[in-house]
Amino acid sequence: MADLPLPESPRRGWFAPGWRNRLIASRPFQRWAARFPLTRSHVRNEGSAIFDLVAGFATSQALRALIELRVLHLLRDEPLTAGDAAARLSLPPRRAEVLLRAGVAMGLLRLRRGRFVTAARGAALLGVPGLEDMIRHHDVLYRDLSDPTAFFRGDTEPELASFWPYVFGAGGDVSPEDSARYSRLMADSQGLVAEDTLSQVDLSGIRCLMDVGGGTGVFLSHVARRAPDLELMLFDLPPVLEAARESLSRQGLSQRVALHPGSFKTDSLPGGADAISLVRVLYDHDDSQVADLLSKVHAALPSGGRLIVSEPMTGGDRPHVAGDVYFALYCMAMRTGRARSGAEIGALMGAADFVKIRPGRAHRPFVTSTITAHRL
Repeated sequence: MADLPLPESPRRGWFAPGWRNRLIASRPFQRWAARFPLTRSHVRNEGSAIFDLVAGFATSQALRALIELRVLHLLRDEPLTAGDAAARLSLPPRRAEVLLRAGVAMGLLRLRRGRFVTAARGAALLGVPGLEDMIRHHDVLYRDLSDPTAFFRGDTEPELASFWPYVFGAGGDVSPEDSARYSRLMADSQGLVAEDTLSQVDLSGIRCLMDVGGGTGVFLSHVARRAPDLELMLFDLPPVLEAARESLSRQGLSQRVALHPGSFKTDSLPGGADAISLVRVLYDHDDSQVADLLSKVHAALPSGGRLIVSEPMTGGDRPHVAGDVYFALYCMAMRTGRARSGAEIGALMGAADFVKIRPGRAHRPFVTSTITAHRL
């Protein structure tokens, strides 16, 4: 490296971030690193990762096209040539081939002997409840992010903010159609959230669990199977409970789950439970609303009562894509809340006088993470 024109090192030392970054950004250093045996594989991997970031918007749109055209369904059981697939999809042959090859590049399809077939990753995507609907729903978020600079400056009126009137129904004055639309999309993915939550949370010692903002009761239905002797309560807006009543009845759980109508924005929470769960609730609301809700939870619980929080969280000091990109931007577009780290949620719990605040061991942070706490 003696022949490289290196940036001048600042007095703070050779490893100061400014000097290091100027060195890495210099073209002479990049050319040298790409040839040097000990660094060239790293340079190649970093270059590929950077290009993946650059191409991310195209990948997301190709994914949406694959889902909307049901390509993974079409090729799940029957391998087809690009021409045959084009005829089935009503696409021009060349454009169909580009889309199919994009699916191969994303690992969703396989190409063998000139035929395309759904790959294991594509089959796994089809098996995730609600994931296809969520991808279709992304068209709203795409439009909100069409001018990202204005979006981050707060100069836009996100369409997503008006897509979920259920969230704004503080007084419960929301139409059954709107609440049903929200509840369906949430319920489809709530099964995975329930499974991961219950794998992280110990229900032993609990007599009665109340799920606040629990929608159609998907989480409680999983709890009912896991703990058949546990008393269950569901608190949510009146229109939501109408859908919950039908869903619970179909599962034979009408007698297991007591329904309590109300809005935690305007009403106190009913007593009687020694544990309260908030599953994908806090990130829909701002800090003041969360603080108020946690105070109501504290007031509703008896001494020793337990609080369970489960939702996607940011990575705190170690940001990750799921929490710090996807859910952070989604919540920002919603304009009602924000994605928080476990430490931030724990601090809000502590401010509400909860103790023994402990994070769970998240198996899939892109699905959910948990934190539990107790009332003195």
